[in-house]
Amino acid sequence: MQASIACSSLPHRNVVLPTTLSPKPNSIFTFLPRTKSSSHFTPRCSFQPQPLQISSPASKSLGISRSKVTPLLCRISSNGYSANESRSIREWVEVVGDAVSTAFPLWVTIGCALGLMKPSSFNWVTPQMNMVGLIIVMLGMGMTLTLDDIRGALSMPKEVLSGFFLQYSVMPLSGYFVSKLLNLPPHYAAGLILVGCCPGGTASNIVTYLARGNVALSVIMTAASTVSAVVLTPLLTAKLAGKFVAVDAAGLLLSTLQVVLLPVLAGSILNQYFQPLVKLVSPLMPPMAVATVAILCGNAIAQSSSAILMSGGQVVLASCLLHASGFFFGYILARILGVDVSSSRTISIEVGMQNSVLGVVLAAQHFGDPLTTVPCAVSSVVHSVFGSILAGIWRLSVPAQKKD
Repeated sequence: MQASIACSSLPHRNVVLPTTLSPKPNSIFTFLPRTKSSSHFTPRCSFQPQPLQISSPASKSLGISRSKVTPLLCRISSNGYSANESRSIREWVEVVGDAVSTAFPLWVTIGCALGLMKPSSFNWVTPQMNMVGLIIVMLGMGMTLTLDDIRGALSMPKEVLSGFFLQYSVMPLSGYFVSKLLNLPPHYAAGLILVGCCPGGTASNIVTYLARGNVALSVIMTAASTVSAVVLTPLLTAKLAGKFVAVDAAGLLLSTLQVVLLPVLAGSILNQYFQPLVKLVSPLMPPMAVATVAILCGNAIAQSSSAILMSGGQVVLASCLLHASGFFFGYILARILGVDVSSSRTISIEVGMQNSVLGVVLAAQHFGDPLTTVPCAVSSVVHSVFGSILAGIWRLSVPAQKKD
């Protein structure tokens, strides 16, 4: 039997094959000479995700057609292999981005060490740059969601309520008992309790994104805890630290809208209606998220590097115990409450990671001792390092319901 190979506008010849290949119009089939002197051409093929109709004269005469077969794509290659066998630029970007994201703990640690040893390295970072960086990252996370995902998160009252309860019970109590356990000085104890009473931070959304958790649930929990912080943060701090803390409710809500809700909603809309654009930029978002968190942590530690060095390891140990208890009890208690694995990971990250930047601002404005801000600054580093370690581990282990 002879077979005629239909090709694109590239040069081609008829060759003898056992079947007839009928590619679709966008298929490319190119023949390469075996030697300079040979007039024979050899097809070099690779896989392509389009259906290819393959039939033979015998099957045609019997009315038999086979449509579900391995599709082919052939292109010119100087070494006789398909050009598709090498990685595309997009694939390389995805590989590098995935490697950078998996090494998230390393980059955060480097940023923290640099901020501690050489604070001047972060003199170029401004509050406006921090805000813009977080907005871009949150926009990227929104691009991983659809409006249906957000509606689905809103329809998960058990998960949202469980996370909300654990947020404002585990962390405030942990701050109080750790302060008692380590017999911290009053200014450090007040700062640690204040951190425990703060809402979930926007960095928790980033870590959830990198850990492949339930990002929509994370965003809803962050928004809910932040809005509730208007009442609960000063109330719990007053009860546990013995001093009432005023909160700028309007500023807090405005920041939440700017950094969390609006960018995520905009990203979801882009993903819903402009998918080609989202596919183009999505490989760049995870490494951008890692870089942003590393810079923010390094900058936070640089602002209080002298006080951190003077305090020794006491504040660092206290912060480690505070956030470790948040991550641990957040996950364990969520599972006990019947929450699925993916959402339990999200709740663990939400409970363990606080809005330490808010703690720094409140401590500076409403506590007389400037050293009260030190636990808040250390907290921003500790919870990011702990969270990044969890993200690196959980990123390699996707829950069954997440795979589905």
